Amino acid sequence: MEWTRESRYKKYSEWDAETLLKLQAQATASKYQMSYHIRPQSGLLNDPNGFSYFNDEYHVFYQSYPFGAVHGLKSWVHLTSPDLVHWKNLGLAINADTKYDSHGAYSGSARVIDDKLFLMYTGNHRSKEWVRYPYQIGAIMDKDNNITKLDKPMIEPVDHITEHFRDPQLLKHRDEYFVILGAQDAETKTGKISLFRSKDLKNWQDLGYLDFTEEEMGYMVECPNLVFVDDQPVLIFCPQGLDKKVADYENIYPNMYIVGSDVRLDKAKFNTDQKAPLNLDDGFDVYATQAFNAPNGKAYAISWIGLPDISYPTDSENWANCLSQVKELSIVDGELYQRPVPSMASLREEGTLVRSEEVFDGQQIVHSAASKHYELKLDLAAGQNGKLFLAANKDLSQGIEINFSTADDAFLTVDRSKAGIPFAEDYGTTRTIALPANKQLSLDIFVDGSVCEIFVNNGRHTLTLRFFAPDGNNKIAFTSDKKLQYTGTYWNMKNI
Repeated sequence: MEWTRESRYKKYSEWDAETLLKLQAQATASKYQMSYHIRPQSGLLNDPNGFSYFNDEYHVFYQSYPFGAVHGLKSWVHLTSPDLVHWKNLGLAINADTKYDSHGAYSGSARVIDDKLFLMYTGNHRSKEWVRYPYQIGAIMDKDNNITKLDKPMIEPVDHITEHFRDPQLLKHRDEYFVILGAQDAETKTGKISLFRSKDLKNWQDLGYLDFTEEEMGYMVECPNLVFVDDQPVLIFCPQGLDKKVADYENIYPNMYIVGSDVRLDKAKFNTDQKAPLNLDDGFDVYATQAFNAPNGKAYAISWIGLPDISYPTDSENWANCLSQVKELSIVDGELYQRPVPSMASLREEGTLVRSEEVFDGQQIVHSAASKHYELKLDLAAGQNGKLFLAANKDLSQGIEINFSTADDAFLTVDRSKAGIPFAEDYGTTRTIALPANKQLSLDIFVDGSVCEIFVNNGRHTLTLRFFAPDGNNKIAFTSDKKLQYTGTYWNMKNI
C-alpha cells in the first residue's frame, strides 16, 4: 500500500482484526525470520525501552508499529523473562491514546520506585499544522502489569531545545531523581544531552546540558543511557551527523560509548580520560542500545538491530527489524566487553565438536548443511591467515565472508557484499577491526535466520549484521593457502 501521513497515523482501533492477523501470519512465515531473538509479531520494531528488573523478572518493551514496516503511530509492546533469554510477549502495553502522546509513544526507560515500575517516555504530539511538541510522560506499572499514565507531563517542551527532545532515562542519585534526554540545541542546532533534576518526580529543575565532551556531537543525540559497569560510569548514546574526524564510524548513524572516571549529575559533569567516543558495536546494524544495572549489580544491554533511515529487504513482507540478544557488560583493562548472558547456553541442542579438517577442493568444511539458527564457537591458532564463510553456497561464491589474520598484521573483516539481497550499500559492505598480533582468535558466532552476531575474543568486540541469503545457502567452511588450525563446537539453537 501507499503510506500517506493519514494512513501512518490512523488509530489502531480503525484497523480491522483480519488485516492484523494476515500481517502476523506473513511475518511468521518469512524465511528470514528469527527464532531466538525478540522480533515483531507484525510490522515495525525499533528501539528497546524500559529495560529493567521488577517483580522477580526482567522486563523490556519495544517501540512498535504493527501495521507495516514503516514509522507510523508508535506504541510499546511488553515482554518479560526469567533469565534474559526466554521472553514472553504480553502484547500492547502503552498506546498513543492521550493528548500528550497522540502521535506516538516514543522511547523511554523504567525504574523501580515504591514497589512499582515507573515508566518515563516521550510522547509525540502534533498540532493541526503538524508542528511537533515532545512531552516527557510518566506512567506507573503495578505487579499485575497494569499501567496507568500520569495526568500531566513530567517535563514539557523547553525554549532552548528544538522539537528534537526525546528518549528520557530516569536515574536516581543521592535521594534525588535525574533525567537525561537526547536533545538538539535551538540556537546552535547541535546534539546535546539534556539534564533535569527533581526531589519528588513532579517539580523538575533544568540543569542545562551534560558536560561529557569538548567536541560537537553532530546535529542530534538520541538514546542517551548511563550505566555503571564494574563501578565505572559508561555513557551510551547515538550521535547523528557526527563529524568523522571526531570519531570513526561507517554506519549512517553510530551507536557509541564513553567510559568515564566519575559522574556528578548534580554538577552536570561526566568526567572521562577517553579521547573520543567509540563504536559500541563494530558491525553494520546496531542502534539505540539500552542498558541498566540489575539488582545483582551486573550491567546488561540490549540493542535495536536496525537503523533509522535504512530500508531492509523484509520491508516488502511488511515487517522489519529485531532486538539483539542481551549482553552482559564488563570492563577489562579499561576496555568495554560485551558477552552473551550465561542463559544463552540453555538454547543449545546437542553440540558437535569442530576440528581442523583436511583441505578438500580448496575448502575445510565446518558444516555442509547448517541450520538457520545456530551458535558456533571457534578458536583459531595464532600465525594464520584465511577466510571463514557463513551461510554460503557450495563453491563459496556467495555468503558472509570473514577474512582474518592472526599473524603480525592481525585483523578481522566481515564482508556481506555477497551474502544475499543487497541493502544499505551506500554505507559500505565491509567492517574491519584490528586484533592483537600473533594471538589466538576466539569467535562466538550466533546466526538466527537473517541475523548474525559475532563476539570476538571473549567480547572485546562485537559485530552485528543483518543478511538475507538465498534458500540453500547453509554451508560453513574455511579457505586458506594452507591447512588452518582450529577447534570449536557447533550447536543448533532452540526457539525461545
